[in-house]
Amino acid sequence: MRIDIVTAVPQMLTGFLDTSIIGRARTAGVVDIEIHNLHDYATDRFRHIDDTPYGGGAGMLLKCEPVFTCIEKLQSQREYDEVIYLCPDGKPLVQSTCIELSTKQNLILLAGHYKGIDQRIRDVLVTREISVGDYVLTGGELAAAVVIDAVVRLIPGAVHDSESVLDDSFMDGLLDPPHYTKPAEFRGLTVPEVLLGGNHNAIAQWRREQALEKTRQRRPDLLDNHD
Repeated sequence: MRIDIVTAVPQMLTGFLDTSIIGRARTAGVVDIEIHNLHDYATDRFRHIDDTPYGGGAGMLLKCEPVFTCIEKLQSQREYDEVIYLCPDGKPLVQSTCIELSTKQNLILLAGHYKGIDQRIRDVLVTREISVGDYVLTGGELAAAVVIDAVVRLIPGAVHDSESVLDDSFMDGLLDPPHYTKPAEFRGLTVPEVLLGGNHNAIAQWRREQALEKTRQRRPDLLDNHD
């Protein structure tokens, strides 16, 4: 997979992309991630990429020219499955979307900044809009990092123990059950006996019941579409 990030603040992403699972996946060739600085595509000598909104109001908007120039240059080099705009009014990011995106070959992530972007960018270039939550960030860079982390870890080879990914919360529509490790007793707190007995059917049943109960308590909305 290749992911191109179009951003006004590339330095917000460099450290993240070089560490942990994402860094190892890049080194192993599982994913190719490139950052593109919008200021490099500005049309004036001061490298302005934003301007005031028509009709008045507070804030600044990313201009059409640098965004169109950058994305169209990328599209001339290869075919992209999606051009994704990270914004608070996009469709909420859910695990099923991450699974879908992990099967794609080429993605462009456009990180909004300031007050947002010119609507014409959304009308012409953007194919999907994603929000990471009902709140507003300074820019879409952190949201892009969330999408990258959630998607790349699903690509075969990104996580050493691929089975652990299959057991994550939301993969089967439920929250993850409790997990325990050694020692079996710590400060009088013990591991549930069923996990120590080696009966894999009983363990699977216990984990299923625990997942259902946690989901019922914390996210009952998830059970509406769960069998």
